[in-house]
Amino acid sequence: MIRAHKIRLHPTSEQANSLARAAGVARFVWNWALSEWNRRYDVGEKPTALKLKKHFNAIRREQFPWTWEVTKNASDQPILDLGKAFTAFFTGKARRPKFKSKKRSKPSFYLSNDQFELRDHRLWVPKLGWVNMAENLRFQGKILGARITKTADWWFVSIQVELPDKIPEKKAAAVGIDVGLNRLATLSTGEQVENQAFLKTALGKLRQANKRLHRRKPGSKNREKARRQVARLHYQIVCLRQDVLQKLSTKLVNCYGIIGVENLHLKGLLKNRRLARAFSDAALGTLVRLLESKASQRGGQVIKVDRFFPSSKTCHCCGWTWEQMTLKDRIFVCQNPSCPYVHFPQDRDHNAGQNVLREALRLIGLIDQAVSGTGSGEDENLAVDAG
Repeated sequence: MIRAHKIRLHPTSEQANSLARAAGVARFVWNWALSEWNRRYDVGEKPTALKLKKHFNAIRREQFPWTWEVTKNASDQPILDLGKAFTAFFTGKARRPKFKSKKRSKPSFYLSNDQFELRDHRLWVPKLGWVNMAENLRFQGKILGARITKTADWWFVSIQVELPDKIPEKKAAAVGIDVGLNRLATLSTGEQVENQAFLKTALGKLRQANKRLHRRKPGSKNREKARRQVARLHYQIVCLRQDVLQKLSTKLVNCYGIIGVENLHLKGLLKNRRLARAFSDAALGTLVRLLESKASQRGGQVIKVDRFFPSSKTCHCCGWTWEQMTLKDRIFVCQNPSCPYVHFPQDRDHNAGQNVLREALRLIGLIDQAVSGTGSGEDENLAVDAG
């Protein structure tokens, strides 16, 4: 199992300039290799990363002597990364590689495991020296490599460590999750997680910062200060959102072995001009991705229920369907006279979470039908023996 630990760096001003130069070399080599790849491919050759790397090293000392001022990984690794990118493109797994812009691409460069050293809270970078880290490395194992990146005004190092595979502990409990915008998640147990809407909360500050940015003269120092302020605000929003999603996903996978979620068509939802920003702010796709990743590491499983399954319109007890239900109806009222919930209105999202749980259990064969029809509703928090 490979884990990565992202740590913030505290470089001096001289070290920050050196890190920026290394990231600039990596970007330049990527663009050079992509241009050379396209040129050779257009004339009928079959370019490879090794051929490009050999050619670059042959002309490097004469044409690009300034690339020797930083670590060699900054010029070697981008060519190898380009080869992997084209391999993924030709196999249909990714888009065609593009040129990197100095203004829009994230500054970064790679360090192989033999090109850096860790000691307490310090990182040794070739041709730079020791750089202070905010904390020590958490994991104990074989270090595979590291990537140094810059976000807003801060530099980070992401260290990849190979850890021994642990035998996951199986958990018997199961839960269904209904995700949305009014509430980020509603569990089949009745627990609710509010949608913090961090972007919506910070829109006022962002608008002021963007106005200040566009009023500054292009190329001036004041414009650069305004740009950094906008970047810091965006990064703060991302950190707040990630904190909530990481804690929620960790809590769920530690408590439940089977997690049922809806398989939402997020690309289609983002095309709704009225709700696109709200869906992006909620980051529902990131939540599902974190659940899948952490559940596989802890011996659990995430079951995706079909997006067309009427979880909100169906009574979780008797199976009656409310066909005329709209988004404004936040309370589910069952109209089946024989249903025990006919006189007890239910929360719409709670009812949907219970239906998602039942459908997930049906998909993996633990129950025969999505709605039991027993009329009891006693298994809101099902304990299922997954073994």
